[in-house]
Amino acid sequence: MTSETDTLLQVSGLRKTYRTGKAEVVAVDDLSFSVRAGGALGIVGESGSGKTTTARMLIGLERPDAGRILVQGEPLTATVRGKAARLARAKAVQIVFQGPYLSLDARISIGATLDGVLRLHGLTDRADRAIRTRELLAQVGLGEREAAALPRKLSGGQRQRAAIARALAVEPAVLVLDEAVSALDVSVQAQVLNLLWDIRRGTGIGLVFVSHDLAVVRYVCDEALVLYRGRTMEHRPVADLLADPGHPYTQLLLASVPRPGWDPDSISSRRREHSG
Repeated sequence: MTSETDTLLQVSGLRKTYRTGKAEVVAVDDLSFSVRAGGALGIVGESGSGKTTTARMLIGLERPDAGRILVQGEPLTATVRGKAARLARAKAVQIVFQGPYLSLDARISIGATLDGVLRLHGLTDRADRAIRTRELLAQVGLGEREAAALPRKLSGGQRQRAAIARALAVEPAVLVLDEAVSALDVSVQAQVLNLLWDIRRGTGIGLVFVSHDLAVVRYVCDEALVLYRGRTMEHRPVADLLADPGHPYTQLLLASVPRPGWDPDSISSRRREHSG
């Protein structure tokens, strides 16, 4: 689906297992996908499907047992040594978590957070950092009032926008969003999703959107990859997958979305049959 010349992220044969007592649990098994410049891939599945493990491997928090991850053609190693290597890794892939408090320091203002990231990544002139900080805040729809505020003084949507600005400050090639809008109200979700759409079109960044919500993936992604117990069930353009899901598990996910006439008891019964 993606040519080599515009590929930002290439994942091949990724596998991750965990040991619980004497048993080995396969979290991700032979996972492969790519993301082009300006593209967006949704990784979809229920809790335990391997979505978050995949996200953690993409940013180096987990080491894969097998497979490789390339960003702009360069291998992404799980272990980096030295400041220069860590900064290069940060510029390759950034993540926005479900809870923005994980990336925002509660003790300092949003503006100071962005200033610190820019300084760490080599922007030494204070005036230049101030200009870039204002640009980043404007890019995510925040202004001077939010820049001066501590994270606890902002709404959930504003904090998530600030977390996105922090991730964008290093100008990464790929941005991973791990359930990044699931804790937000529906109206705020729409605002953040619109923001992400604008960012990918305006910057050429590649997005990997990890979610259990097919409606969210439909809105912001070009392609969707459905995971079940660590394995790929389907990987197709979003419109095709939602219009005509080919795998029973994808059909079950779509049937689980509440709508008029929805029967949760029927869904529970189908889920038990599929798991069995």
